[in-house]
Amino acid sequence: MFVLPVLAALGASTGWATGIVLAQAPARALGAFEFTRIQLIACAALTLAICTLLGYWPTVDWDYWPAYLVSICFGIVIGNLAMIECLRRGGPRRTELLLTLKGPVVAAIAYVWLGETLSFGNMLGGLLILAGICTAILAGGDARSESDRVSGGLTVVVLLGVLTTLCQGVGFLVMKPAMLAGLEPLAASAIRLAGAAFLVSVISLWPIGSLRPGNALTPALLGRTVLPGVIGYVISSSLLLYAFANFHSGIAAVLGSLSPVIVLPILWLKEGRAPRFPAFAGALMAVAGTAVLVLA
Repeated sequence: MFVLPVLAALGASTGWATGIVLAQAPARALGAFEFTRIQLIACAALTLAICTLLGYWPTVDWDYWPAYLVSICFGIVIGNLAMIECLRRGGPRRTELLLTLKGPVVAAIAYVWLGETLSFGNMLGGLLILAGICTAILAGGDARSESDRVSGGLTVVVLLGVLTTLCQGVGFLVMKPAMLAGLEPLAASAIRLAGAAFLVSVISLWPIGSLRPGNALTPALLGRTVLPGVIGYVISSSLLLYAFANFHSGIAAVLGSLSPVIVLPILWLKEGRAPRFPAFAGALMAVAGTAVLVLA
């Protein structure tokens, strides 16, 4: 039955969109580093426990440790810090849009590094994504919206988004040989999250002000920090893995990439302000580009 995998993929998109909206306020309160550190520790503990219960550790081949290390440093630590700082400065709508760059960025890296060919559909999809992002970011902003407020300049937001997609793209591709060798996806996530949690915890011992939280951590703030991480890292990722395993992988990938569109009605419900038409048009164009890129 295709209904459950389709709902799972749509649930993943909805989860990521909801999580990034919920993450904006605690990320601004704590700062990118402390917010990332808390999320990584909590989500690493949860994924490690799940992998242990499901018996996934025998699928791990430690001969691929250099790939794990690169994926941890670039894909998780640098990529997540850049993403959270992009969220803090540019808001959830722009961040979700910029994350759709991951498709063409991964395709370009695979073309250069792995020698994978780019079809006309790949290039057309990449251009549609770029056009949608430019339309939504440059013409879709709403100065009345707190979630759409830009801090530090739009150029910095875009550069952070590009850095996020580059690092996460490298972090994904470098794990491909290990995954082809039989590494369970959830075990891969557990390794990456645990390694990143350890690394940022060690870095946090460095006594410099920029690594300190912006506000005191209260139980309520801790909950608001951990919740979007669990929604994104654990629930949404698991839903998308289920969709990939039980449905056409290309269609599942497209349905799992709808968060730039889904985030708009979520922000509408949260703030009571309808997004501007260019925001919808650009988000739809970016998702259409993702569909072309994946299904080409």
